[in-house]
Amino acid sequence: MLVVDDSAFMRRLITELVHTSDEFRVVGTARDGLDAVRKVHALRPDVVTLDIEMPELDGLHALGRIMRESPCPVVMLAAAAGDAGDQTIRALELGAVDFVRKPSGPVSPDLSVVRDRLLDALRASAQANLASVSREAQPAAAAGIHAPHAAGSRHGPATRAVAIAASTGGPRALATVIPRLPAGFGAAVLVAQHMPSGFTRSLAERLDALGALLVSEADHGEPVLAGHVYVAPGGTHMRVAQGDGCTTIGLDRARGAGPSPSADILFRSVASCFGVRAVGVVLTGMGRDAAAGLRCLHDAGGVGFAQDEESTVIHGMPRAAVAAGGVDRVVSLDDMASAISDALEPRHG
Repeated sequence: MLVVDDSAFMRRLITELVHTSDEFRVVGTARDGLDAVRKVHALRPDVVTLDIEMPELDGLHALGRIMRESPCPVVMLAAAAGDAGDQTIRALELGAVDFVRKPSGPVSPDLSVVRDRLLDALRASAQANLASVSREAQPAAAAGIHAPHAAGSRHGPATRAVAIAASTGGPRALATVIPRLPAGFGAAVLVAQHMPSGFTRSLAERLDALGALLVSEADHGEPVLAGHVYVAPGGTHMRVAQGDGCTTIGLDRARGAGPSPSADILFRSVASCFGVRAVGVVLTGMGRDAAAGLRCLHDAGGVGFAQDEESTVIHGMPRAAVAAGGVDRVVSLDDMASAISDALEPRHG
């Protein structure tokens, strides 16, 4: 792997964290974006860790050049402050496989957490479908699908729901699917994207800017409305529950080592509240989260979709969902929005 950061201290620290495992070997370091592009061409690393804020050529522009000139899996190193969330989401759209929040220092109390998260991201990168990662993203107005928020996209209490699960590669996949759902879409959309706190709000704001539907980071206790997309906040588990004439959002702080936000928790609650009026979608990601939840939703009469292997960055979650028996149809990423709309169409009225 190639380590890229303008801080000599951070380059050394990341190298030391990687060397605690015998799975990866650092073959070089780079001090800025231009140096990174040169060394990617010269060293041909299997994976690159790339800082976002650098002189000469910043991480976003370096990432763009790497993906155009010599595509390889890239893990972004994100600061915990400033506008790092917005920049990180943009990097994931541009083709970065994953991101890791930087440690705050050599004696940081979260150093072991950062190390584990970094190694997980590197493992995922080693399995990434580079053809999917390096293909041109189609999330924004260039795809001809952007429209301003329309009054028709705001409805009353939801009677139908779409639950979407995603992990590695998910932000880019969501930026393809969510904007293609039409104004006036008659269901609520609930998203469990594996992501730490501090970044899901930026993800929601980015998705909100791309399409006709209103997208926001979910709040505890708010009503679930048709035509609204709710993104589970990082570090929490989101569920839905029946209230007095209205379904509401519930948020619980995530504890333990399981995936967060949990798709299984979300899908089970959607199955309980919406049953045959629900659609479950499992997008790209590593692991088995959503497999049991989608089977529960399917058994309750809902429809289950899984992203196809060719378009996923990591096919682990869709593969596990198929194996668990909750998938009615395997769908390409480009066709997912229309499949969701078609599945809900017979339920109108």
